[in-house]
Amino acid sequence: MHSEKLFLDKIKEEFGLGDVDIKTYSPLTLAFIGDCVYDLIIRSILVGGGNRNVNGLHKDKSNLVKAETQALMADKLKEHLTEEEADVYKRGRNAKTVSHAKNAGLGQYHKATGLEALFGYLYLKGEEDRILELVKLVLPQ
Repeated sequence: MHSEKLFLDKIKEEFGLGDVDIKTYSPLTLAFIGDCVYDLIIRSILVGGGNRNVNGLHKDKSNLVKAETQALMADKLKEHLTEEEADVYKRGRNAKTVSHAKNAGLGQYHKATGLEALFGYLYLKGEEDRILELVKLVLPQ
């Protein structure tokens, strides 16, 4: 972990949030925050590429955050995960969901949920560098 505060630590401090044992979070709660973390990474990469038309940015972002793409990424990441990370991914993938993505199969949706749960777990652990390492391994170039 860095010597400077993580963004999450700053949020907790500013809003008076206490520490919670993240192992008590449901996989869908982890996926809820992980979805946002992954979305922010993708948006940051796209915007970092230079000023562009917002519709083009949105289209490119949508292609990278859709369940189908995340499912492919999850398949590629499996061999790179630690045992702990693989367990979190599996918990997310196997979570009972009420709905699924409108443009993806149920299997793809579950894999995407597993990936998002993993990113949420790592984010709440303060392992931002690990998230970036994993995304870099599988991000379509």
